[in-house]
Amino acid sequence: MVDRHNLTAADILPMAEYDKVRAESRRKIAGRKQNRHVEVGPYVTFYFENYETMWLQVHEMVFIEKGGPEQVPEEIAAYNPLVPKGSELVATFMIEIDDPRRRAAVLSTLGGIENTAFIEVGGDRIFCRAEADQDRTREDGKASSVQFVHFDFSPGDIAAFRAPCAEVVLGFAHPNYGHMAVMPETVRAELVGDFDA
Repeated sequence: MVDRHNLTAADILPMAEYDKVRAESRRKIAGRKQNRHVEVGPYVTFYFENYETMWLQVHEMVFIEKGGPEQVPEEIAAYNPLVPKGSELVATFMIEIDDPRRRAAVLSTLGGIENTAFIEVGGDRIFCRAEADQDRTREDGKASSVQFVHFDFSPGDIAAFRAPCAEVVLGFAHPNYGHMAVMPETVRAELVGDFDA
């Protein structure tokens, strides 16, 4: 049985084999991703990661960069932390602004945003834990446009999240980006699968 919490080298296909299933794998996982993202405010979209999205990411990096089997361990080391471990949700959130000057101006006001994201469910507010691989806010206060965060759930929070049609709110407590959004039921239902049974 596949460990859905960790990628290993044994999970990664040889690139000749991956090439045969690449189009179908990308199509299938793109379908799953439809119910794994939430827009919050005018600029931020959360993309919730899981074993499948990171499996695809590792394969794509090795396929595109052509690093062969030698590249696999470094990609697994980079992306394994983004696979939920059974009592958490993990997300990449992107601050998406097309105009470069406007993007730079907005990002300069969002320092520390990676520590202010939260999920509210069952009366609890669960603040995120930013991925600790590197600082995502520069010394001058400019935030990175790509952030990686974990939401660590208690057993009670998981039970509340699992309740059909539970109201789940995703938002920020940042002084310059205090936006919130109700998580669509289709997304909540999909993300329930990220928790251990």
